Amino acid sequence: MTDKSNKIIKLIGIDWGEKRLGVALADSEVGLATPFVVAKNLSEMLKIIKNEEIDIIVLGEPQKMRGKTSDINPKFKEFERLLTAKTTLPIELIDERLSSKNADALIGGKKTKAPRDAIAAMIILQTYLDQKYVRDL
Repeated sequence: MTDKSNKIIKLIGIDWGEKRLGVALADSEVGLATPFVVAKNLSEMLKIIKNEEIDIIVLGEPQKMRGKTSDINPKFKEFERLLTAKTTLPIELIDERLSSKNADALIGGKKTKAPRDAIAAMIILQTYLDQKYVRDL
């Protein structure tokens, strides 16, 4: 799962929240998202992007259950605008409906080293990877 130049693409998945940003990482070679950390703010997120040498940002976009984006939280739109202004990397938006609920289901009330927000980011990023890189057999 590499691009046409056979370069391994490094991706970051972000589960946006007003208080925290869940972070997951993956690459196009393995194609498996893993929870990474929870970032406190955009500045911390930008440091992770730089340190991990990210090529593509996958941002979970809040949507209504009926798929409408017209009422997206203005704080999310501001975060997206600032992220776009602070990086030249491509930003892919992915529907993040139910990612936190799915993270809760994966955890199942058990103690885990990975925070819920990072697991939600993993689900968002894995959704993107499955859509973008899974090939027909």
